[in-house]
Amino acid sequence: MKSLLCAGLLASALCGIASAARADAALDALVSAYPEAIAGYDAKDLILKNGNRIPLSNGIANKTPEQRVDNADIFDMFAMSYTLGAKYPIPATPADDPGRARNQALFDALYGDCAKGQVKLKTIQWLPSLKGGSLKVAAANGVAEHLEAVSRDLEAMPAKFQVYLKPSAGTYSCRAIAGTARMSMHAYAAAIDINVKFTDYWRWSGAKKETDKVTYKNRIPMEIVEVFEKHGFIWGGKWYHYDTMHFEYRPEIIALAKKP
Repeated sequence: MKSLLCAGLLASALCGIASAARADAALDALVSAYPEAIAGYDAKDLILKNGNRIPLSNGIANKTPEQRVDNADIFDMFAMSYTLGAKYPIPATPADDPGRARNQALFDALYGDCAKGQVKLKTIQWLPSLKGGSLKVAAANGVAEHLEAVSRDLEAMPAKFQVYLKPSAGTYSCRAIAGTARMSMHAYAAAIDINVKFTDYWRWSGAKKETDKVTYKNRIPMEIVEVFEKHGFIWGGKWYHYDTMHFEYRPEIIALAKKP
């Protein structure tokens, strides 16, 4: 595909920090991650299989971290680099929220609008040998199959990890993210929260606004995180606005993180 130039309409957050080749790599990862829904891209738009187009950039340059999250275009989703594995940088500023920016038009296209009853669900068994119960997750984009693979790998881990994993705090919920108008990935049934008893969340520390100072906390073992990442899920514990119970299916972010 043609190299994208970081100028004009494409003066986005990603172009401000990366080369045109990196921009192409991000878009290639996105196309590869959702082959049933995305056909490709050109210099201005992401092109869907149904013929619809989503602009790559909304034309707003020099966004703050809060603007990238609140008004994310396609490139904003890749503006913050996600680090795989246990040796990740402890997020120190609001700019350290890799994968937290989501373009709602894209995810509505990938999964449907839950408010209109468009999200198709599939019931899976979570940790069946441990009686973890059933969960409703997205039938689209392989989410159910990948979460079942996560479940199998987690079941095979030593018993000491089980307390973190069940009961699950939930998957599908047609709602916005607390304190915002942004739709949660739970609204697309493409996220899971593990046992809330052993997790931490940035708002629980006393912060109320996105711009408030946050002190990072985490109690989730990295062995669990690595299993989820292996199967295409990113972890909210790698965000400045941390949500350590939260994992969401973002294979495009994982694929880009694997590139040098």
